Amino acid sequence: MKKITVGVDVGGTNVKLGLVNRSGKIIARSRLVTKDFIQSKTKLTKALVAAINDLIAVNGFKKSEVTGVGIGLPGLINTEKGIVTVLPNIPGWRNVPLKKVLRDKLKLPVYIENDVNMITLGEWKYGAGKGSKNMICMTLGTGVGSGLVLENRLYRGEGFAAGELGHVPLNEKGPACNCGGIACFERYVGNKYLSQKASKLFKKKMQPHDVHFLAKSGNKKALKFWQDIGGRVGNGLVGVVNLLNPSLIVVGGGVSNNLVFMKKSIMDVIHQRAMPVQSKTVKIVRAKLADDAGIIGAQVLVNEKRV
Repeated sequence: MKKITVGVDVGGTNVKLGLVNRSGKIIARSRLVTKDFIQSKTKLTKALVAAINDLIAVNGFKKSEVTGVGIGLPGLINTEKGIVTVLPNIPGWRNVPLKKVLRDKLKLPVYIENDVNMITLGEWKYGAGKGSKNMICMTLGTGVGSGLVLENRLYRGEGFAAGELGHVPLNEKGPACNCGGIACFERYVGNKYLSQKASKLFKKKMQPHDVHFLAKSGNKKALKFWQDIGGRVGNGLVGVVNLLNPSLIVVGGGVSNNLVFMKKSIMDVIHQRAMPVQSKTVKIVRAKLADDAGIIGAQVLVNEKRV
């Protein structure tokens, strides 16, 4: 009997669904538009149930062939109780028992998890982190997120909130962050900051992807821009490298395509500022699974209950 897992990645624009086989390959896909239902818990539940049932049936599978459903959401998730504690950017999503609701309707095992943790599991098992025992998966984009694998286990923390790398303060004084903190890591490397810095440098409105293409063409100002940002990323990583002594840092997210320009300056800072043992044992690589990491991570979550 074939066994498949349903992976669901709830994002700000789209909800991506996939059927994942035992080898971690996505064999079928579907997609929903997030804005059509995300403001309503009832609408989201109905849409997910319908989409999951359709994806299974249309591709010729029976419920008995499905090992379970894994769902990644952009917020704080109590994975033990299956409760969405809060989705920060979506009003009304507080203390929602989503696991029970979906399990009762789908008649399948359901697991819910923070989206970056799901990405981390995918990269750890099947992607750039395969074979790594101690790994940090960092996402660079609108903000900075991270997932932690320590001794071959996903580390969630006491309140399921571990991995807030973007909100580690880098200085005593600095720009205010949306979280209420000061000088948070993501205030120096998030998309908004990158756009402001690039626009000032080039004296016109610029986005990170604009600077990426300039750097690819060999533009010296663009290359220097990413080298400088790499230094800031390195500063943000020194503390976690010293604290956790990972063997690998996997970089994903929308800005990760610039790792080729940033990598040397990131590692230079780590080698200069981190403790000798920690700095010698850590490597940094770009994520491999791209937008599929969350869906594939669901297969890991469902089938390896110990994570």
